[in-house]
Amino acid sequence: MIVLGALLVAIPLALLGYSYIGYPLLLLLLGRLRRANEPMAADPPVWPLISIALPAYNEEASITGTLEALLRLDYPPERRQIVVVSDASTDRTDEIVGRFRDRGVELLRQPVRSGKTAAENAVFPLLRGEIIVNTDATIRILPQSLKPLVRAFQDPSIGVASGRDVSVGDITAERNRAESGYVGYEMWVRALETRVGSIVGASGCYYGIRREIVDARFPEELSRDFASALLAREHGRRSVSVTDAICLVPRTRDLRTEYRRKVRTMARGLETLWYKRHLLNPLRYGGFAWMLWSHKLVRWMSFPSLVLLPLGLVVLSLRTHHGLLGILLVLAGLVMGAVGFRWPSGRAVPAVFAVPAFAMASSAAAIEAWGHALRGRKSAIWEPTRRPLA
Repeated sequence: MIVLGALLVAIPLALLGYSYIGYPLLLLLLGRLRRANEPMAADPPVWPLISIALPAYNEEASITGTLEALLRLDYPPERRQIVVVSDASTDRTDEIVGRFRDRGVELLRQPVRSGKTAAENAVFPLLRGEIIVNTDATIRILPQSLKPLVRAFQDPSIGVASGRDVSVGDITAERNRAESGYVGYEMWVRALETRVGSIVGASGCYYGIRREIVDARFPEELSRDFASALLAREHGRRSVSVTDAICLVPRTRDLRTEYRRKVRTMARGLETLWYKRHLLNPLRYGGFAWMLWSHKLVRWMSFPSLVLLPLGLVVLSLRTHHGLLGILLVLAGLVMGAVGFRWPSGRAVPAVFAVPAFAMASSAAAIEAWGHALRGRKSAIWEPTRRPLA
C-alpha cells in the first residue's frame, strides 16, 4: 500500500521536476560545450528585404500605437514591408490601418473571419521579403530590436529566429503578476536551447522565418509559431532565440483571461505536436527530438498527472502520517490559489497568493486543454488576447 501511494506521488513530481528543473540543468551543462551555436553579431553587407505580417481582429484600440512602433523600427524603410491582415474586423481597425497607406502600410481584409493561421496563409502571396517577421497587434517591439532578429539569418543553418518576450504590467493593479516570472523562465530555457542547438518553438508575439520554410497551406486550426521551429528542422535548419530582439508583452490583468489563453494555446500546441509527431523520433532527429520531448510533451504531461498526487497522498495517509501532512499542504496551496484567483480587481495581489493562483490556473488550463485535444475539439477561429495598451 505504501509503495503504491509513493508511486502515485512520485510520478507527477518526477515529471514536473524533470521538465522544469532537470531539463534546464542538462541544457546548462551541454551549453557550456556548444557556445558556437549562438547567433552571429555582425551586420550583413546589405540588409535583406523583410515582410512584417500583422494579423488583427477588432484591434481599433491598439493598432495605431502598434503601427507607429513598427514604423519607428531601426531598419532601412526601403527594405521593409508591413502588411496588416484584418480577419474580417467589425470595428474601425480597417479604417485606422488605411490612414497609414501613405506611409507604406498595406492592408489585406479577409472577407470571412477564419482565424489567425488562415489570415497568415492568405497574406503570404503578398509578402515580398526574404525573411517573414510575424508579430501581434498588442505587443511592442523596441526600436533597436529588429536588426538583431534579422542579423541571425546570416547563419545559413538558422531557419527561424525568435524574439525575447519581456512581460510588463502594473503589479499594483493586476491579478496576474506571476506571469512575468514564468515568461522570464521560459526565455531563459530558450536561451539554453539555443546554445545547445535549437529551440523547439518560437514566440508567437515576435519571430522571423525564412520564406522558403513557410508553409502557406498550414492547417488553420494549428499553431504556426510553435510549428515554425518544427518546419525549420524538417528543412535541416535550426531555430534560435535572439536575446537582443526584445518585445514588450503586456500581461493580462486577471487570471481568467490568462486561463482562457493558456487553454487555447496548449490545446493548439498538442494538436500541432501530433501533426508533426514524427519529429519525436530520437533515432532520426536526435537531440532535437529529446528537447521536443522534454520542453513540450513531458511538461504538458506533467499537469494531467497531478490528479495522481492527491490519490497517492490519500493512500499514504492510511498507513503513515506523512500522507496526511501532504494532504494538508495541498489543501493549503489550493486555498491560497483560490484566494489569489478571486482577488479583487484593481488591487495588488501579494506574492504569497499570486504564485499559487498562477500555478493552479495553469494546471487547470492544461488539464482542460488535454481534454479538448483528446476529444478532437478543433477551432481555427482566433480570439485575440485583449491586453492592456503597451
